[in-house]
Formats: sequence, C-alpha cells, structure tokens
Amino acid sequence: MAEKVDGGPVPTGSAALDDILDGGYARNRIHLLEGRPGSGKTTLALQYLLAGRARGEKCLYITLSESRAELMHAASTHGFDLEGIEIFELVPPELSLDVEREQTVLYFSELELGETVELVKEAVTRVAPALVVFDSLSEIRLLSHNVLRFRRQVLALKHFFAQHECTVVFLDDVTNEDEDLNLHSLVHAVMRLEQRPAAYGKARRRLRVYKMRGRDFRSGFHDFEIRSGGVAIFPRLVAAEHEMPVEDDAQVPSGVEALDTIVGGGLHRGTTTLLIGPAGAGKSTLCMRYFLTALERGEKALFISFDETRRNFLRRAGGIGMNFAPYIESGHFIFRQVDPAELSSGELTDMVVSHVSNGVGMLAIDSLAGYQHALPEESFLLLQMHELLTFLNQQGVVSMLVIAQSGIIGNMQSPVDITYLSDTVMLLRFFELDGNLRRALSVVKKRTGAHETSIRELRIGSNGIEVGEPLSGFRGIMTGSPTVRELD
Repeated sequence: MAEKVDGGPVPTGSAALDDILDGGYARNRIHLLEGRPGSGKTTLALQYLLAGRARGEKCLYITLSESRAELMHAASTHGFDLEGIEIFELVPPELSLDVEREQTVLYFSELELGETVELVKEAVTRVAPALVVFDSLSEIRLLSHNVLRFRRQVLALKHFFAQHECTVVFLDDVTNEDEDLNLHSLVHAVMRLEQRPAAYGKARRRLRVYKMRGRDFRSGFHDFEIRSGGVAIFPRLVAAEHEMPVEDDAQVPSGVEALDTIVGGGLHRGTTTLLIGPAGAGKSTLCMRYFLTALERGEKALFISFDETRRNFLRRAGGIGMNFAPYIESGHFIFRQVDPAELSSGELTDMVVSHVSNGVGMLAIDSLAGYQHALPEESFLLLQMHELLTFLNQQGVVSMLVIAQSGIIGNMQSPVDITYLSDTVMLLRFFELDGNLRRALSVVKKRTGAHETSIRELRIGSNGIEVGEPLSGFRGIMTGSPTVRELD
C-alpha cells in the first residue's frame, strides 16, 4: 500500500474524477459532494469506499438518511459487494423506537443534535476508519434549526475527523443557496452533481468542481451517466493536453482519380473536411469512398451516424459496390449509430477519444444536425467541436463532417455554420438539366494546398461514384437551374 501522505491524493473510485481533481481526494481532509436526490451522490460515495477497501484501508459509511437495507439494495443494483465496509445506521434518539431512548416534548433540539453527533463520534472511535462517507449533512442541518448552530456543528465534526486522520466525503442535498455557500467555506473541496431535464429524451447529468484547495483541478462542467456498475464520468476535453506532432503529412486518396484531382491530390492527415449540401446529394457516399480506400490500406476507421442504422448503411453501401462487412468483422471499421436524445455530448466525445486512442485514423460524423441536438445551444456546439476537432487534428486523424442543408434546389439553409473550423470544404448541389436531376461537386476551400475551382458532375451508381469533367458552358449550376453561357 502506498505511503499515506497528509494531503496527498486518495483515489475516488473513478479514474475520470481522479483526473478532474488532479489526483483524487486529499488525505485527511473534508470533501463535500452535493446534489439533489437522485443525482448519484450515494453511488459515487460507494465507489470511493470500494476502491479504499480494495487497497486494504478501513472504510465506514455513516447513514442518517437511508436505512442499511436501502443502502445494501442500492449497492446490489450496481453489483457492489459491501462486505468489509462498516455501515453505521444512525437513528437519532428522537426517531428511535427504543422506549429507553424515546424523547418527550420537553427534549430540547440542542440535546437531540448533541446525542446524534455523539453517536457518530462513538462509531468513528470504535471502527478507526481511514475513509468515511457521511450521509447526509441535511439531517444535521434539520436538527440544528439555524445556520449558526449548523456551521458550528460541521466545524466541530471537521476537527474531530482531522484528529482521527479520516479522509471524509460529506453528502448533502442542495437546499438553500446561502447556506450551501456558507458550508463551502468549511471544507477542502466542493463538487456538485446536477441533473437537468431535457425537453425530449433522458435527463442530462453533469458534474462541476467548485473548489479543491492546492490542486490544479479541471474546471467547467463534465457530463456523467449513472449506469449499472456505477457512475461513469466524461471529463471535459481540453485539446491542449493531448498535443502531439503529426509526422505523416501524406495525402489520403479516395481511390477515385478525378475526385483526388479536384481536391488537389487528396486529404491531408490531421485535417477536417466538411461536406455540405442537401439530403441525397452524396455527402455520406463520399465519406464511404474515402473510408473504404483507407480500410483497404489496413487503417482503422470510425463512422458515427445520427441519421442511419447500421443495417441501412450496409445495404446502401452494398448497392453502390462498397462492401464494409469484412472490415466490421475484423474490427477495422467501427460503425456507431447514436441517438441524440439519449447521448450526452460528453459521452460522445469520450467515445471518439477512446477509439482514437485505439488506433482509429479516420472519423466521420453524419450529421452535425444530430450532434447539435445533443447540446442545448448552438454556441456550445461550436465550442465543443473546436476542442474535438483540434484534438483529432493533433492526433493526425482525417476527420469528415457532414452537414445536411434544408432544401433541394435553390437557396440552402444550414443548421450551423462550422466552415471556419474546417480545413477543406466540399460543396454538393442538385441541378436540373435537360429534364434530369443531376449532382454537382466543387471544393470551395482547402487550407493545406491547392485545389480545383471548377465544378464537376458527381454520378452515383451501382459501380460506386464517378466524378466527371469540369462542367463548362453553363452559368448558375449551384443555383440548381443553370443556363447556357453565351459565347463571347
């Protein structure tokens, strides 16, 4: 067992929370974990004690708000075995059914509070734990009846635990904001778990660290989920922490000569390509073409779809001569169909980071409209996409983003403008010619090299995609209704 250094890091039972807190809780200090009922406080506290038990440390769970049976049942739903963890179910004298301790109407609240705290001290002295969870301060607040008495009692508990060299996590419901801030000043660290209802879909959960003395903790909001097996936290991505040089600056071809020509030879590693156009114009199909060529070279690729199931994806790909099934079986191609109503943005980011860490070199998100629905406001989408794309570029990943514009022919509307974050922008349009609906493709931006400024016809058939010669002799192709250009 590692040496117990006063103020040194103590694992929280969550590697992600340890990362956020720059090492974990602080030994022999008091920590406050607050949140409304159902936010996950008890589950996270149990993970803390289970990790301590695994290291051979004595652990004590003091419960005033739940019975031992309720706590054991909650633990069993996550598959937690609490054997070896001391559970002290504290029943205040005024709530006890023991006739010898039964209160009368003349029993003052000061004495009720004092006896309750004495029971806590007796349990701590008897067990001599290194790690303690106190659930919850809300009961002490109710017995105190006023803010001053409550503050004095918490301060007394703080000194008592310090004398017994306990690393303590206090649980507390979020009640009066003024009282909460008053409590914040007494403890070493403050973390809040929040649960926000969504207009549609499951509620969004997030964690925020308000303070952690002497630590360079990661501030901001971090999404989390309560799953069978515990609380899964997704730390906010900070791209600067993952910076690494990209040695391979080679261009990535599509396997279609004319398409490579129009983009100036191919897409560079560590860049982001945006494919924008109306539904059905061929954006996803272009992604497929790049992906299949990369898979044939032995690379790993991740395709995240908000709009299509895997079955339909494979069926559509097979219809144009692209067979992804062997690469799914080998594990080189990962297709993830996600529901924005059920997936938080932090969970999606964690999914991407995890796969990139496992060798994924190409990634597509189809489409950003679905990604946007996982976030409450467009500004959050831009900020989070900036961090995610910066991370991907630093890892040398070829990223492809799809935006479906509203409309078919004529003026198009985009749900979000992300062109400034993209290194390459491919524009696709439908246009009508001789009574037929056709597709047009052009590259309007490429930061990493030269590209064609011409507009070419894009054809999609059973043999895949074909890119024709530059369309000449017309004006207004991108408006959807071209006219023949008059000769000078």
